[in-house]
Amino acid sequence: MSFLLCFGAGAIGSMATRRAPEVYANLVRPSWAPPSGVFAPVWTTLYVLMAIAAWLVWNERGIQSTTGPLILFLVQLALNALWSWLFFAWRRGRMAEIEVLVLLVLIALTVIAFWRVRPLAGILMLPYLAWVSYATALTFAIVRRNPDLL
Repeated sequence: MSFLLCFGAGAIGSMATRRAPEVYANLVRPSWAPPSGVFAPVWTTLYVLMAIAAWLVWNERGIQSTTGPLILFLVQLALNALWSWLFFAWRRGRMAEIEVLVLLVLIALTVIAFWRVRPLAGILMLPYLAWVSYATALTFAIVRRNPDLL
């Protein structure tokens, strides 16, 4: 079920990114921005790690004992999918900036909550936290450089 949820969120987000490579190519980006081809393999890897982490938490104590951590996980997962819509489909740069900050906080809280249930689950979420930290800085840098497009 956790794989279905993670890749379902990824699919919802990816619907907003059909034209992302061309949009991304037309944006003024910082020198440290990755090429567009990096995003799909990174996100695929992160969704696998996230799904395993959620499964470990659920499997450790069952749904009744892990409701709080799993709700945090689901909320951050929904915000994860929303960011692509805000940034690429709707071109709402300022909203994407606010949203990614909230997402980052929720991921950090999820890491802590998962860690308390099963430390390995928290560890598996750390690459996601790191990537979204980088994506947060990238979002702000791109929005600042492209005020007329975003």
